[in-house]
Amino acid sequence: MLVVVALLLALVVKTFVLQAFYIPSESMENTLLTNDRVLVNKLVYHTRDVERGDVVVFSGTDSWDGRDTPEEPANPVAAFFRWVGTAFGVVPGQKDYIKRVIGVGGDTVTCCDAKGRVTVNGTALDESSYLYPGNVPSQTFFAAKVPQGRLWVMGDHRQVSLDSREHTADPGGGTIPVDQVVGRAFLIVWPFSRATTLSIPETFAQPAAALAGAAPAMAGFAGALPLVWLRRRWLARR
Repeated sequence: MLVVVALLLALVVKTFVLQAFYIPSESMENTLLTNDRVLVNKLVYHTRDVERGDVVVFSGTDSWDGRDTPEEPANPVAAFFRWVGTAFGVVPGQKDYIKRVIGVGGDTVTCCDAKGRVTVNGTALDESSYLYPGNVPSQTFFAAKVPQGRLWVMGDHRQVSLDSREHTADPGGGTIPVDQVVGRAFLIVWPFSRATTLSIPETFAQPAAALAGAAPAMAGFAGALPLVWLRRRWLARR
């Protein structure tokens, strides 16, 4: 009975609140190392939008083709233990990925500028705080307009990461749907020697990087000015 209750509680917490995830690859080094365990907050995006710089776990179902994901166990017993292992962050999920958000809906993400940097809405990112030592921001050139409701994501270890750049032929052109995001990775919990929080790098706080989101409001304000002027003229004539 205690085992059943513990599993039920784990299921509730895993489904709605927090979940531990196992890092199976080198794609997020050195932010996350192979065999690290991270804690993912599943509630945060019910209170705010996904932000540039967030490290997110998401499902590649119906978006990325899953060529680098493990096969589903055919044996039901093995499948059950895989589920338990996934719930406690001991084994990786079937189609779960972890990457850093570079662009959100409405953004234009390009690489590279004259100095070899990734730009968001024309603003260059200083990725030195999280980019894998010796890596360039991208070895391939790209220009992507991120559709509304989708995200452009990249790994911190750019030379080995199969991220949005490598999935441009998949549905969404490499971007992933916001509604496929499981949650935000905010804490490394294992090994204890590496326990630390995963904060948003300062470069994503640049005001110019948010111009895409501000553009509709600015356009609306600009469009309203002639109407205000005409109204005042009409009132003056009365």
